[in-house]
Amino acid sequence: MSGTVVHLHKNTDPPAGADAPTVLTVVPDPPPAPVAPLWVRSGRAIKTAVTHEATRTGARVVARHTLYVAGGARIVAKRTWDGRTAARYERMLRTAEAAGNHEAAAEWEERGQRYREARHRRRMELLHSPLDAAKGAAISAGMGIGGLVLLGIAMATATKDATEVVTPLMAVIKFINLMITIAQVVWGPALTIGPFLALLALWSVGSKQQAAPNWALPANARSGEGEPITPSIVVKALRDLGVPALRNAIKEMGDAGASMLGPIRIAGCGVEVDVTLPSGVSTNEVQNKRRKLAENLTRHEHEVFITIPEAARTVRLWIADSGALDEPIGPSPLVTDDTMTADYTKGKAPWGQDLRGDAAALSVYQRHLLITGLSNQGKTAALRALALWLALDRSVEFWMGDLKGVGDWAMFDGLATKLIQGPTDDHVIQVTEMVEDAVEEMNRRIQAPPGTVFPPLIVIVDEAQVAFMCPVKDEDKRPYGGSSSTSRYFMAARKIHNQGRAVNVLLWQGTQDPTDQNLPKLVREGAHTRASLALGTESQARMALGDKAVDGGAAPNLLRPGLDQGTLVVASDGIEIPKGQSSITVRTHYISTDDAKEIAARAKAMRDGVTTLHVIERGEEHDPLADIAAVVGDAPRVRTKDVLAWLATRNGDAYGDWSFIDLKRVLDDAGAEPYKSDGVMVVARDRVARALANRDNQDSASASE
Repeated sequence: MSGTVVHLHKNTDPPAGADAPTVLTVVPDPPPAPVAPLWVRSGRAIKTAVTHEATRTGARVVARHTLYVAGGARIVAKRTWDGRTAARYERMLRTAEAAGNHEAAAEWEERGQRYREARHRRRMELLHSPLDAAKGAAISAGMGIGGLVLLGIAMATATKDATEVVTPLMAVIKFINLMITIAQVVWGPALTIGPFLALLALWSVGSKQQAAPNWALPANARSGEGEPITPSIVVKALRDLGVPALRNAIKEMGDAGASMLGPIRIAGCGVEVDVTLPSGVSTNEVQNKRRKLAENLTRHEHEVFITIPEAARTVRLWIADSGALDEPIGPSPLVTDDTMTADYTKGKAPWGQDLRGDAAALSVYQRHLLITGLSNQGKTAALRALALWLALDRSVEFWMGDLKGVGDWAMFDGLATKLIQGPTDDHVIQVTEMVEDAVEEMNRRIQAPPGTVFPPLIVIVDEAQVAFMCPVKDEDKRPYGGSSSTSRYFMAARKIHNQGRAVNVLLWQGTQDPTDQNLPKLVREGAHTRASLALGTESQARMALGDKAVDGGAAPNLLRPGLDQGTLVVASDGIEIPKGQSSITVRTHYISTDDAKEIAARAKAMRDGVTTLHVIERGEEHDPLADIAAVVGDAPRVRTKDVLAWLATRNGDAYGDWSFIDLKRVLDDAGAEPYKSDGVMVVARDRVARALANRDNQDSASASE
């Protein structure tokens, strides 16, 4: 029941006088909301019911199964038409003509003509067949009746009963009468059930062929995710690629567009198929449509690779199983087989797997190497894996320069004759001098008597772009970096590329994000094995691998940064590449730093002992306690052996020969003694920090005195 609300309150306006009255305000109820008409509410309800997902799903199910029948009828009719006419031969003839294969066109025309001649003979024979059939039927009936009468006579003779003569004949007549009776009983239900059985058969054909529009198919079929690759799917994907000449040629071919395809072969975690393109369609038109082709095949772009085999006007498609390339590959044989050894001359490094899932092994014999890619894509790990394998050949000598200096190559201390680690200009100078020393060693070997055999010397420079970009000049004003004829690092690298291979002096380089400035053209083209991880542009891919490889389908710029870590596109004669291709994609085994240390330890055990020469820090005094604090960092505690390893990496000249006794002496003197935790000796961050603080306080007190 509605009423009014009475609010009693004081007037907020200034009172006219001391006896101003209290004001009563009457506020009426708000009017009720208008009720929508019945037809509006009914319309909303109908709309909700019609657009509800359950309704749409049900309608899709009804439409799908109805259209399966129609599609099945169309397929059966087409099969019947192909079987009764020369349509198949005409279609194959048009396909061969559209593909420009005139020899195949002539063959299909001849086959079609033979089919028509045979069909004509059969039809002419049908003109005489009724008379021949009547004669045959009469003769067969007479012989049958005669046989039955003779059988009856034999029975009558045996039984001495003349009535037995007609017994066989009457038995046959009764059997025929029984069949007629059965047919009369079955005929009615058969007429009723027959159409339903026919519809069921058509539905079965249509459902197997998914003969319904895409919108009516189930959700998993509509998305196509993980859909197996069939000839019809490949042809449809090519037809819808947006290349007019290709689309028109496939339309002229009809359903026989699949004749463009070679056999679809299982290839590792995907399939491979060769496509012979029709006349007027070039291979690069398909290569440039890689993303659209992948989407037409219900795959992601990185799951489709297009290469150019030897056959003219042919592209080779490798199509991965959906999601297969996102699965990791197994561990390296270097990790799983602790008995493995290496052979520089005849062996191959177990680097990873190709897209087929086969082992990808690389020969490094007398081959300069270049690996490049964007930052944090696995370049150092890929380069280090090759060096770790080769370290298992005790005849190989390593000179190494790591211009990143974070310890990625620290496990080669005791394996490499020279090991330089650090990103500064001083480190670049040391690395440049190391490469120049390699040039001198190369010249010495070249001048040796003919027939002299030299052990392999592998010069590795990781993060070589730091050397090329170094602005420092020597006392003769010659730059260490750059790409001019006066650049010391550039010229040393060029000299090794020119002649080092003949005397087993090889240069391996790893670089980031290549440009003409940080990776000069002459240096990158001097490498026999060129490999690239993910890159940003096609121009960078050409810098990394060369024009031939990129024109042949190599596309490291289409790899996914961050997701395809460790995946390399390799151009080299040292790895098995499918015939007709200029590159191969390799998913490399990842070897962690801990595993790398174990492999390096095995390699050290095979050798007599190598004294590693480290970089000499120039003009810098060292504070052991401060350096210990720096390598411990923010960790609460660090194992003493790790502290020793990191100190050697930080300054090999000062700490390379340190033992646990040396470390303990410094810590004991400072009051930050190492102690055992979980059975291993550790250094505590708090103790080192407290020792530093106490020392600083003592120094301050001494200075004030």
